[in-house]
Amino acid sequence: MEISDTTLLLNASFEPLRVVDWRRAFGLVFQEKVEILEEYRTMVRTVRQQFRVPAVIKLTKWVNLKRRLPVIRFSRSNIYLRDNHTCQYCRKVFAETKLTLDHLVPVVRGGKKNWENIVTACMPCNQRKGDRSPKEVGFELLSIPKAPKYLPGRLESLHRKQMHELWEPYLLSFKS
Repeated sequence: MEISDTTLLLNASFEPLRVVDWRRAFGLVFQEKVEILEEYRTMVRTVRQQFRVPAVIKLTKWVNLKRRLPVIRFSRSNIYLRDNHTCQYCRKVFAETKLTLDHLVPVVRGGKKNWENIVTACMPCNQRKGDRSPKEVGFELLSIPKAPKYLPGRLESLHRKQMHELWEPYLLSFKS
């Protein structure tokens, strides 16, 4: 999927909600549920008309997300997102292929597979720790692991190459 195949969807309050594909974006436009704020140069042609692909769209009516907070699924990729692809021991950022998951309390000592016991670690740190606790090895955690209430993965975790420059003002204004 190319950058111009995706559209940033904002709530009526300009809060980033999600990224949708261009077909879904056009569906929302034609249903008059959104207004187009930014467009790509890419064109979509029909028999009679041509349209620019929406880059950023905003809902015309505000959607209350507080009522529908999703349960965040416990998964490898969601742990990487929660920990910002950062080794919780050496504090360096890595690609997913260079990361592992580490049990704070090792499985051989009764450690559970849950949000509070698993962190992202680089392979060298994970091997150095082995089946010991971080304290036994002299490691200090970057952050205390816990179940996330929301996943920044939807927007903030998008790799820079997946974000179009047209999105940046909307994402920056939301973060501040």
